Amino acid sequence: MIRLSGITQHYGVRPVLENLDLEISHAGVTAIVGPNGMGKTTLLSVMAGVLTPQHGTVEINGMLRRSTAEDELEIRRQAVFLPDRPWLPKHRTGREFLLSVGALYGIDTERLFDHIDRLFALFNLTREGDWPVRSYSNGQQKKLCLAAALVTEAHILLLDEPFGGGLDPAGILALKRVLQRLSRDYGYCVVLTAPAPELIQDLADWFVVLREGQIVAHDTIDGLRCETGIGGPLSDVLASLMSPETLDRIEDYFAGEQP
Repeated sequence: MIRLSGITQHYGVRPVLENLDLEISHAGVTAIVGPNGMGKTTLLSVMAGVLTPQHGTVEINGMLRRSTAEDELEIRRQAVFLPDRPWLPKHRTGREFLLSVGALYGIDTERLFDHIDRLFALFNLTREGDWPVRSYSNGQQKKLCLAAALVTEAHILLLDEPFGGGLDPAGILALKRVLQRLSRDYGYCVVLTAPAPELIQDLADWFVVLREGQIVAHDTIDGLRCETGIGGPLSDVLASLMSPETLDRIEDYFAGEQP
């Protein structure tokens, strides 16, 4: 479904992604993980076409990003990108916003009205659905953004830190279960980033581990455990791949403690 070849992306003189190759050819949930500042959002933005890499190509379902206007429009019908901090029309109601997004993606009007009602119920926004977006809390705005991604019915979801932004425990649970069902029963391909392993350890089918602009692992959790020889929590497995010097740093910190 998604193929990246030779991707290099840098800001000024600082390279973020270097000659990176990645293929996601299956339905399911793929989590991009890595230390802060190692290019997780950049990688997702390149997939989404928001950033044009200095080198390399991105293919979505066999179509090359930014090759022709027709292919790019078709890609955008099939894949939706939700950034960590998206823009929202603060003076429109939540329902008006979702209706506009659904219409943009060509969703049948009757189906769209029904889907919006179900999304509001899912995220506990039924009462607030006809309120202006400016009156929403941060967490409610996050839920509205997630609803906007889901209302498109695009089968490729590119989600940058969907569990952040003040999302409450009920919203986290709802999003996890919906993404699991969409990927398992409807063939959706979900690619997301997450700041904490515990948020995704029961959700992700595959993990892409980034470190210093390179992919150091792309496997299931069982595959990563075999590779690292660590049978403990996912956080320990990922830490050994992302920042193997962390344990040494902890010892160095306490070595300087005065008795």
